[in-house]
Amino acid sequence: MVRNNLKYELINILYNLAALYSQLAVNTPRSTPENLKVAAHNFNLAAGVLSHIQKSILPELRMPDPPDDMDDSTLEALVQLFLAQSQECMWQSSVLRDLKDLSIAKLAARVSDLYNSAAEAAMRSEAISSAWIHHMTAKHHHFAAAAQYRAARDCLEKRKYGEEVARLQDSVACLAEGLKETRGGYINKMIVDDLNALKRKAEDDLKRAEKDNDMIFLNPVPPKSDLKILDRFNMAEVKVPPQVANPFDFLGEHAEFGPALFSRLVPFSVHVATSIYEERRDRMVNQNIIQQLESLTEKMHMTVSSFGLPGSLQALEKPLGLPPSLVQHAEELRQGDAIGRVHRSLADIDKLRAADLAIFEEGKSALSTEQEEDERLRRKYGTERWTRPAGQNDPQGAKLWGHANEIEGYFQSSLSSDGIVKEKFASTEDLLRVLCGPDRGLMEFVPSSTQRETSEELKASVNRLRSAYNDVQRLESKRRRKVESIRESARRDDIKPDILKEAARLERTYPNTAIVPAHFEDFFEKRLDRLYEAELEAVDTEAAQEQDKLLAAVERANREFEAQRRKVGDRGLREREQALQKLDSAYFKYKEVVSNLEVGRKFYNDLNRIVGAGFRDVVKGWVAQRRMEARALEEELSMPPLSNLNLSPEGTGTPPAAYGANTHSYFQPEPVAAQSPFQRQAQAQQQQHNHHHHQHQQPTPLAGAVNPAASIQSWAAAAGAGDTVQQPQPMNPAVVGAATGGGTVWSPAMGIRFGSGGGSGGDGHGQTQHGRGQPPTRGQGTWNPNGGIKFG
Repeated sequence: MVRNNLKYELINILYNLAALYSQLAVNTPRSTPENLKVAAHNFNLAAGVLSHIQKSILPELRMPDPPDDMDDSTLEALVQLFLAQSQECMWQSSVLRDLKDLSIAKLAARVSDLYNSAAEAAMRSEAISSAWIHHMTAKHHHFAAAAQYRAARDCLEKRKYGEEVARLQDSVACLAEGLKETRGGYINKMIVDDLNALKRKAEDDLKRAEKDNDMIFLNPVPPKSDLKILDRFNMAEVKVPPQVANPFDFLGEHAEFGPALFSRLVPFSVHVATSIYEERRDRMVNQNIIQQLESLTEKMHMTVSSFGLPGSLQALEKPLGLPPSLVQHAEELRQGDAIGRVHRSLADIDKLRAADLAIFEEGKSALSTEQEEDERLRRKYGTERWTRPAGQNDPQGAKLWGHANEIEGYFQSSLSSDGIVKEKFASTEDLLRVLCGPDRGLMEFVPSSTQRETSEELKASVNRLRSAYNDVQRLESKRRRKVESIRESARRDDIKPDILKEAARLERTYPNTAIVPAHFEDFFEKRLDRLYEAELEAVDTEAAQEQDKLLAAVERANREFEAQRRKVGDRGLREREQALQKLDSAYFKYKEVVSNLEVGRKFYNDLNRIVGAGFRDVVKGWVAQRRMEARALEEELSMPPLSNLNLSPEGTGTPPAAYGANTHSYFQPEPVAAQSPFQRQAQAQQQQHNHHHHQHQQPTPLAGAVNPAASIQSWAAAAGAGDTVQQPQPMNPAVVGAATGGGTVWSPAMGIRFGSGGGSGGDGHGQTQHGRGQPPTRGQGTWNPNGGIKFG
């Protein structure tokens, strides 16, 4: 059943939820009081869900033909049935806990009432079968009998012997009524056995009670109407789950169910505009801010490295052993598996490029195949008939071919960039292996120098150079933190709430205009300026100026340091300085290679979307459309033109070659081959021409070949007469009269007269085949097919 109604969908979901609760209750073991409480709770929840449907949702259901199992009576019967089963679980729990008989009787009486209410509601329902009604009625009598039996035991304990007998009699009567419901075989065997077992027990106790009362106690037995009605101890109640009764309390960002399912659903134009903003924001952050900062940092490293720093300082400050900064860099590369990481990244980039190239080649192959098919059809039909423009001249095709050339440029440039990165890594791989190796290998690579006395001037120049170099390192750390902060703020930049407000404003301002992404351009510009304009200005001015100032200070300090060192002499320090400088440069080169590889991975991931959804899928759709157009045009060109058909009159003296001895009825057409519209038109014109031919009664047939259309005429020639008898065509009476030389014109009032084929209607060839030289016989009142048709 399919209904376009959300309330109906909600009812179905809640209906299944109630069924789930009931299944949980049924499948709960009932061997312990704790499990029975769990089962009763689940039955209460099932009843609560159905009661919520009945009272809150069903009145709002606007359906002309609601399902039979969702009417008020059916739902009421199910609610009462679940409550009865819940109460039955609590009755069973009280029996297991061996409570007082009167308490158990009160619980059983309430179970009987609930089953009775369920049965009454079920009888008003059209969806509940009679088997269930018999089941609920039997359970009603069963628990009514159980309540009276437990009440009788309580009377025996309180020495109310007459009332005990009366209640036992009522219990037996109730059991007899319950057993009546089992006659049709509707009731489960377990329930039938329970009824019989309780009946036997009640009858035995009734015999004993009657005997004791009659012989010993002699208490009067009150009638049933005088018995006190048992109190009810209700343990079942309708429990609507709070998630069903108040679902919105559980929806939210940090709520149990999270945000609502479609809370973030936006119009398509807003979705596209959001994607455009995020792409523009990421491009601005990555290219105009982060890449600029990284370029400045790389330039700073190159400048500092050209001064021989920090190797010259490390060689002088620590002539023996390894500098702490070098040890720190080596440990970082070892923990990060630097060489393996680069090799894995290079392999991943090769796989991404190969996958992108395969997708691109698939789309380009489709373009080439379409071009070859178009050229083949153009050669087949000629350029004059094949008027469809070539693929590269088609507007969409030209755009796709241009896109293909552009993507090829992407691949060529990326291949060149990948080669540069690989060369950069290859040039430093040996040094990286030294850094990633053990400390002994590092100490062997870095030579030690002898400890020497340094002058006060040299110490001062070393301190100034170290201070300037530390300022450069602090600037680098500051930039690194700033880049991370900018990236984090870009990730947190959620434009959706603001763009929804902007979309609502545009709808109010321009109610008759459809919203498109271009309407948000001003909004994008203002937001990007507000969030990132300060960062852009800082990169352009402050960052570059601060770096130039620090590098100038380093250069001055380094000149003083070099001058003082030349005075002292640096023969033993030069080799150590060069080794330390190589290792330090290799570390920063590794950082640069890793950054380049991340850029390359992002590039190929973005290129995958371009060559896939943006190129290959579009090409496939365009090629399929071109093939459909070519197929339609080919079918049109394959149909023979009307000018190629031979419409000249055929000779009537020679019958068709396929003519056989078996004759056909005039009113039974011969099998007709499949004809094109042009052939059917030519056939109709030929029939009309032959009709004029017979009207003029020309004795000599026209010269010429037999028209092929004659072999597919649906109005067959008379066997043996040789006449080409055509189906009568509706003609203008004036034209017919003129054609016959003023003869009588047939009208419907004249009727049809059957006569000899050699009369005035013949054409001089009426007796060339059948009965040559013999006059045709005329039947008495019977039409002879050989006699032809005569009008008048």
